[in-house]
Amino acid sequence: MAIESARVAGTSRHRAATADPGLPSAVRIGFSRVVPELKMFYRRPEQLVLTFSMPAVICLLLGSIFSAEIPGTQTSTGAVIAASMLAYGILSTSFINLGIGIAADRDTGALRRLRGTPATASSYFIGKIMLVAIATVAEAVIILALGVFVFGLHLPTTVSGWFTLTWVFVLGVISCSLLGILVSNWAGNAVSAAVLTNGPAVGLQFVSGTYVPLMMLPTWMLMVGSIFPVKWMAQGFRSVLLPQQMMAFEPAGSWEHGRIFLVLAAWSVGGLLACLYVFRWSDRS
Repeated sequence: MAIESARVAGTSRHRAATADPGLPSAVRIGFSRVVPELKMFYRRPEQLVLTFSMPAVICLLLGSIFSAEIPGTQTSTGAVIAASMLAYGILSTSFINLGIGIAADRDTGALRRLRGTPATASSYFIGKIMLVAIATVAEAVIILALGVFVFGLHLPTTVSGWFTLTWVFVLGVISCSLLGILVSNWAGNAVSAAVLTNGPAVGLQFVSGTYVPLMMLPTWMLMVGSIFPVKWMAQGFRSVLLPQQMMAFEPAGSWEHGRIFLVLAAWSVGGLLACLYVFRWSDRS
């Protein structure tokens, strides 16, 4: 009888141990939030249309205005703008949309309710960044198709070219997403967030060489643009979508892949640390 009781007690303890595996990790929770985030994003048709159409429309307009070939090359100014416009697509989808969307979630109390779940700040960031990555891939396909068929861009033909395109894209999405999350903490609502994100975003397009090629910008604009990740994203995309002879028209006379990686990685790490430090689930905490 005593042996049987001990056996039952041991079985109960084993079941209790296996039934309580602990809370899932922040990464697992973050990935589990991707589907709900996508559903909320695609249920806003006006946001969906604006997100995917605006960069392509601006690319088409500017590329049509600046249509002359760059002296000594067979590349048009429009092609340079189209290659750089991928950086604007990332900035608009991540920095602007996240800055406004998170401020709205905080204002409506959605973030406060989410805090009552096992979700952490890190898992919340992962879900948002994955949403941005998926949406930006779709947007990049549209811009690349426009660039190839209208402005004569050439997709990479080597593994190294696609690898460069991939890591510039990934680091650009992470750094700009974290900047959007950071800015959302200073906005009281979606309206103020729109002011805090759209204004700087427009300015960055000019000083970073996406609206106007870098060779047309004064020195002080080049210096300001080199501080922020948009300029380096655009430069990385140009390095794989434009002919190698276009490298001579960059400010440093080279593509500077090493510096692009360091700047984008620094913005990503710094942005994550800043977000974890200042992130607020509500207006009070």
